[in-house]
Amino acid sequence: MKIDKLIHKYKMNDLNIVLDINSGSVHIFDDISYDIVEDAYNMTSEGLCKKYGYTKDEIEEALEEINALRDDGQLYTDNDYIDNIIVSNHTNVIKAMCLHVAHDCNLRCSYCFASQGDFGGDKEIMSFEVGKKALEYLVENSGNRKNLEVDFFGGEPLMNFEVVKKLVDYGNKIADEKGKNFRFTITTNGVLLSDDKIDYINKNMHNVVLSLDGRKEINDENRPLINGRGSYDLIVPKFQKLIKNRPKDKYYYVRGTFTRKNLDFSKDVMEYKDLGFALTSIEPVVGEEENIYAIRHEDLPQILEEYENLAKEYADMQANKEDFKLFHFMVDLTQGPCVIKRVRGCGAGGEYLAITPTGDIYPCHQFVGNEKYKMGNLFDKNLELPQDLQTKFKNANVLTKDECKDCWARYYCSGGCHANAINFNDDIQKPYEIGCIMQRKRIECAIMIEAYKVISENVAN
Repeated sequence: MKIDKLIHKYKMNDLNIVLDINSGSVHIFDDISYDIVEDAYNMTSEGLCKKYGYTKDEIEEALEEINALRDDGQLYTDNDYIDNIIVSNHTNVIKAMCLHVAHDCNLRCSYCFASQGDFGGDKEIMSFEVGKKALEYLVENSGNRKNLEVDFFGGEPLMNFEVVKKLVDYGNKIADEKGKNFRFTITTNGVLLSDDKIDYINKNMHNVVLSLDGRKEINDENRPLINGRGSYDLIVPKFQKLIKNRPKDKYYYVRGTFTRKNLDFSKDVMEYKDLGFALTSIEPVVGEEENIYAIRHEDLPQILEEYENLAKEYADMQANKEDFKLFHFMVDLTQGPCVIKRVRGCGAGGEYLAITPTGDIYPCHQFVGNEKYKMGNLFDKNLELPQDLQTKFKNANVLTKDECKDCWARYYCSGGCHANAINFNDDIQKPYEIGCIMQRKRIECAIMIEAYKVISENVAN
């Protein structure tokens, strides 16, 4: 038995961490147990003594601990509970939809994947009729699922805010009639936020994503207005007002992007904290390496070190119960996602769809504009989503991707982003390598933070 395919071990923040890959159990070992854990399954105590130089008593004490975990199903577990046939045959019901209410934008972000908001096409605004048809389609194809997610997206959705409000009213109306519940989200750059819009969003949006790239100089270089001026001074006070007045039972994220121009992105995370933003996220930019902002392989050592240093600082914050969260460092080690979610990921092309202003249907917002992946139009007569394309997405999972099958992080990343795999490798089965490397480090950091919190709590008690 190859133990290195069943466990993953690493050191971080003075902790010896051992992850049982298939069960998700996390263990903090002493030095002896940590050293021998990969050989403890297949070697005698005498062999371990000879290889590692520990005494027989030390080895036998470590083996007792390791074997107890093994007998309890927390170490060296297999994945017999995962059946690829069940995963592949899992019935799709649509549970989430991204409505592109505006293919236009009032910023000119340097790294915009959406070609400054129009996704490489015409500048367009979604009509109420298209949005209405989308919500009806979502309800009709949601099966027995009660809670449905809708994200108002762009471009910049506040450029079409009157239609957004009409769609919220209509969605709530048909939800009541059909026994459903809509959870609405809006993603905005904040330029057009006003007191009235803030009040409406805080009342009606289950979640709001606010785009800010951290420090003023970074944000203003990355996210200028159409006239070339920076957006930081305009949007930050509006974001602060929205969050100050946001009900406690509703969510928000301040979300940023870091590029190779700010590989010291931990400073941007700390900027969020200093501004009073408690729920945050900062994502690595995705782009071809020839772009000046794109992450390159040569940048990875600095990025991984930055993640680890930030994780140590963040772990202290969490141990001290500071009111600050960073999305990539959040992981649930007790009540994580179901096995289908862990194997298949986001559900693009099946459970999740994106709708353009004209009613075109795509697997997700990242595919919009790629005609090869257009799945139809809401106004097509006898609309049926292409079965071959849905099957292609459904079958792209950690059990079928060669790079994922033996990756220790597979049940945390769920195989990565389909759009990135296709954009970089023209193959949905081949993940985006740079993204995988960064993701694995973030997962290690997140697990360390949770372990550090538990240890800190135990010491305090």
